[in-house]
Amino acid sequence: MEIEILFQDSDLLVIFKPSGLSVLPEGWDKDAPYLIKLLEPKFGRLWVVHRLDKITSGVFLLARNPASHRDINIQFEHHKVTKKYHAILVGEPDWKHYAAHQPLRSNSGHAHRTVVDSVKGKQASTHFRVMASSNGHILVEASPQTGRTHQIRAHAAASGHPILADTLYGAPPTAIISRPALHAYTLEFAHPTNHETLLFSAPYPADLIEGLMRLELVHNLNEIES
Repeated sequence: MEIEILFQDSDLLVIFKPSGLSVLPEGWDKDAPYLIKLLEPKFGRLWVVHRLDKITSGVFLLARNPASHRDINIQFEHHKVTKKYHAILVGEPDWKHYAAHQPLRSNSGHAHRTVVDSVKGKQASTHFRVMASSNGHILVEASPQTGRTHQIRAHAAASGHPILADTLYGAPPTAIISRPALHAYTLEFAHPTNHETLLFSAPYPADLIEGLMRLELVHNLNEIES
């Protein structure tokens, strides 16, 4: 599998992660391909600084040395990294902006879902902004302020508008797209060495574009890029 490289230097590697590829090995299938296994033969030792679900496509950052790893981790801990995701949600709510602040608890039940739990959950915040609305669905920009497991998926479901095709979180089955319609669109952070602000974006994959057009949430690629 060829991985698209968005940026590389001696400190960082930024790539486009396709959906269906896990970042690290999965416990139940040690022989399955995963992102680090595919990249390290070419780029050498890589350090994971954040995660994307296997089902999620988009921009993904890796460190190439321990010092960069520490610096980026500190940026994440101090909420100095800005992440924006785009997603298709089921339903057309009456809100254009929605702030989700429900505490979340991960690995709940046999399905290992993340659930809202006001007693044992950890503080979590996600801001949603509607970008387009059509045919009983919305295209949203989701900006997580914290980094809980499945945070956007759980907060979207808690709002009553789960991510399209995300049956784990209550979305109905659909033929529009074969995986949850969630895409890591942009990532902004400071370079660990020269402290320059870097902003990377990942173009929409073909399956997401097709879903958007089938739902008439967009009519051409220029609408996505604007």
